[in-house]
Order: sequence, then structure tokens, then C-alpha cells
Amino acid sequence: MISSQTVKHISESFIKPKYEVKEANQPFYLPPLDLAMLSVHYIQKGLLFTKPSNLNDQPFSIHTFLQNLKDSLSLTLVHFYPLAGQLATQIDEDQHKCLVFVDCNKGPGARFIHATLDMTISDLLSPTDVPLVVQSFFDHDKNVNHDGHFKSLLTIQVTELLDGIFIGCSMNHALGDGTSFWHFWNIWSMIHLGIRDEVVPSSRIPIHNRWFPEGHGSVFLLPFTEPNEFISRYEAPQLRERIFHFSSESMARLKARANEEINTTNKISSFQALSALCWRAIVRTNRLSNDQSTACRLAANNRQRLDPPLPQAYFGNCITALKTTTTVGELLDHNLGWAASLLHHTVVNHSDKIVRGFVDEWLKSPFIYHLDKLFDCSVMMGSSPRFDMYGNEFGIGKAVALRSGYANKFVGKVTSYEGCEGGGSVDLEICLPPDFMKALESDEEFMNAVAL
Repeated sequence: MISSQTVKHISESFIKPKYEVKEANQPFYLPPLDLAMLSVHYIQKGLLFTKPSNLNDQPFSIHTFLQNLKDSLSLTLVHFYPLAGQLATQIDEDQHKCLVFVDCNKGPGARFIHATLDMTISDLLSPTDVPLVVQSFFDHDKNVNHDGHFKSLLTIQVTELLDGIFIGCSMNHALGDGTSFWHFWNIWSMIHLGIRDEVVPSSRIPIHNRWFPEGHGSVFLLPFTEPNEFISRYEAPQLRERIFHFSSESMARLKARANEEINTTNKISSFQALSALCWRAIVRTNRLSNDQSTACRLAANNRQRLDPPLPQAYFGNCITALKTTTTVGELLDHNLGWAASLLHHTVVNHSDKIVRGFVDEWLKSPFIYHLDKLFDCSVMMGSSPRFDMYGNEFGIGKAVALRSGYANKFVGKVTSYEGCEGGGSVDLEICLPPDFMKALESDEEFMNAVAL
């Protein structure tokens, strides 16, 4: 259970796009890469800010700040109008199929919550592990994306601390991936900071034209009629969740070490080296037999891998979890560079042909991702430190930390964030059972790379 009884909800409201959007009158159809997400959790991530004493030469007013957030959110939803709708399903009993899409004019809009908590920033950031109370900074606790039929597709929760403000965002993952999630944040922040100038650069406007495989039309039916045929509810085991910081210097050393160990100069990226470090360390905590298979998955953005490529502003899911497999013995008997080179090989060989082949297989036999099926890998590297996270300011300065909710966490889940100081630094949020985490904290190779 989440110890969230100290978080008090003060008010809630629903936000609609400020202006009517003509495109919202049409069904917003979901392509295969979106539909596959219906049984996983919402994306839940947010930023922690220091509460200012003054804002624009006036004493800080939380009520004024909240109203400005609502106003800028309403303008932002003009560009991200599907997030103000709700999921809908049409069932064809004769074919035993269903069509799931977004009805952009259905529902009350995006949910906006104001909450309070009698804790300080230090209370949240000082403990070794992320406190469980952070999970209550987000709406949609344990909801899966299919719940968007009766839950908001987007919720903003502003939790006021004694000396801080946490802005938590829960977005339905069937509508977009991490690239789309942070694109929404970036545009919202841009509009909020220039609320009297509502112009968004054309290069930043989200593109809602869906990417559909050629020759298959724009409507995809799922071979189900009842949710219990394809929706499951996942409960995470007891996990410790800890943030590990890697400075830009540490990242550079990891990259240099990995390349040196395989006699190259710049072949292995710093993130591939970091992922290999995590893979090896977490496998050591598992104490698996040498002949057992182990895998590492990397979340890859497919937009630029397609031919022709999709623009980064494409709003939707366009990701693949790239899986690299070996045995425990092979992974641990070789060095860091060897493991990183395996990951590098998988990444560089991920092409338009592979992405389209994946979608073609889905079309032959549609499936839905289930979180409990992801445990065949030892490590899953999610999110990306390339996302512009700390560039999202709302007139109260740069955030001091980034945290996430309960969603999509399981044994071996590693989520990567941009380090607060920038410059190529990275924060990793690692989820492991308590005994595994204790072993990781004693792992010499791993901890030597962590910036204490």
C-alpha cells in the first residue's frame, strides 16, 4: 500500500482546449504501436520545484500560479487535443473484433488536481530510497491505458509542499511515448512562459497524422470483444527504488573504458556503456547460474529509423524495445566493453526493415503488451537522458529533481533521466527487490562509476 494519507486533495477541475479544434470532430484512430500499449500503465513523471517567495515582484500566490497553469494548459491542449478526449470502442460481435479509438470530444477534458503535503523538499530527496509518498503525487495509480475509456487521458496534479511545488503529469501511454510526453511538457512550458504570445514555432507543433503501414488503411481491429480477453492488471512485487547519479565525467570515463576494452576509439556511446554497466551489475545481484539466459532491452525511438523518417514532432508511440541476449556466464566472464559492444550491435542493426517487419507480424497476429511478460529480461532500460526535462520552467525557476510514480515498474526496470546539472550527466532510477538492491549497493564496478 502507498503511504499517501498525508497528501490532501484540495480541489480538482477539468480543462478543455481553449479554442475549438476542427480535427477533434473526427475519430482519432490508433495504429498498431499505440494499440499494443492498451494494457500497460500510464506514463507518470513530474518535476519538483522550489517554492518561490516572490513571483514577478509580487508575493507568491499559489492560487494565481494554479490559474496560470490552467490557462496555459488550456492553450496547450489546442495543439494536443486528443489528450482532452476519451477512449471509445466499437464492437463487431460477428467478427469477434473491436475498434479502439479516441473520441476527442467525449469526456470532461484533462483533469487538474491541486493537493498539499506537509513535507519539505529535503524530506523527499534526502532518504536513500525514493519515499513511497511520491507515488501519490500522480493520478491514475495502477490504471492501465484501456481505463482511458472512463478516466482522463491526461491529468496534471500540482502538490504543494512546505517549501516546494511538485508538478506531476500522468499521460495515457496508448496515445504517446516518452518523446511525445516530453514534447507536451516542452510546449506547455513554452506557452506558460509566454502566455500572451500563443504562437508555437511550426517545427514544434505536434503532428497528429498517424503513421500507418502502407497498404493497410487507417483502421485496425483487435481480435477481441471483451476487455478481459486482452487486458490484465499488474501488481509490482516489493521493490526498492533508488536514484543513482552519474556525472558527465563518470559517463565519459565509462565510454572511454568500454571503447578501450574492445580496441576502438568512439564506437560505443556513453549510454551503451552505462547500460552494459547496469546489465552486468544487476545480473550479479540475481546470482543466476552461468548457463541461464539473460537479456537487456533498450527503448529505441523509431522515428528517424524509418525510411522515410518521421519527424520528432510525431505525436504517438514509435518505440521498440531492442532486446540483446546472452548467457550469464558469457556476460560476466567478459568485460564491460564486450557487453557494450553487444548492445551497440543491436542498436546499429535496428533499421526500417526491422521496424516494418515488427508491425507486419503484429498485423498478422495482433497482441497487447503485458507488464508481467517483461520479466524474461534481466534489465529494461526505459526513457532517455536526451529528453529535455529540466528545460521545462513555469516561471518559478529550474526544477531541482525529477521523480516518477508507480507506473510500469518491475524487477530490473531502469529509467534514465537527464541529470539536473546537464552537461551529459545522467540519473538512473533503478527498481529492485530489497536484497537485490543491497547487493547492487555493494557492487564495486557499479558503485565506482556512481557520482556520490
